[in-house]
Amino acid sequence: MDLGIAGRQAIVCAASKGLGRACAFALAREGVHVTLTARNAEMLEATAEEIRKASGVTVTTAAGDIATEEGRAAALAACPEPDILVNNAGGPPPGDFRDWERDDWIRALDANMLAPILLIKATVDGMIGRRFGRIVNITSAAVKAPIPILGLSNGARTGLTGFVAGLSRQTVKHNVTINNLLPGPFETDRLRKTMEGGAKANGRSVEEEMAQRRKDNPAGRFGDPEEFGAACAFLCSAHAGFMTGQNVLLDGGAFSGTL
Repeated sequence: MDLGIAGRQAIVCAASKGLGRACAFALAREGVHVTLTARNAEMLEATAEEIRKASGVTVTTAAGDIATEEGRAAALAACPEPDILVNNAGGPPPGDFRDWERDDWIRALDANMLAPILLIKATVDGMIGRRFGRIVNITSAAVKAPIPILGLSNGARTGLTGFVAGLSRQTVKHNVTINNLLPGPFETDRLRKTMEGGAKANGRSVEEEMAQRRKDNPAGRFGDPEEFGAACAFLCSAHAGFMTGQNVLLDGGAFSGTL
């Protein structure tokens, strides 16, 4: 299927590795020129070069922390009129809410709620004026089924979800859609990091813990980031203009529910 977005411009946040990287690759394969953000400049440029070689599109980098005003300004300077925005940021650390102070909550909100909202604010009116826009927020399956030790993430990402639910109904008549992608367990460095706590608690090695978690998932495996990137590319496509305000769960069937 031709997604109808060749030649468009996109900002993809936290794109040097993991799910952000997969989304950037998927868009580039469709002919989208991409601007990548990430904190690690060296890793970011390495990813950018891989995408250039694989796709032939224009790839621009904007190193910086997207949770900061400076990081967002750098991304917008590199791509001031994006047609596509993929919001993404690493989640806050796990823990017990009794141990978190106000500053911990503010950092979580800055990265996982306020940064996406501010990037939407900076770009959505331009998209409306051009009569095309696709905004995809990478959130978490924990929005659908909260994970107790991820309270900071649960709170911040659910706040973003509520905001999007309202705004997305206002922009869709201008062919600007806003949707959320909710990843479950995907084969990424971050997943392995989060498995370390469970492995320790269960007296297993990280590899043993991951093997058990794969077995426990209805799909019998973890997700491949390329699958996630493909889903993102579809939501960004010309064919997704009637789909907005949705929370698309990719978890191999782990969430056992009807809604």
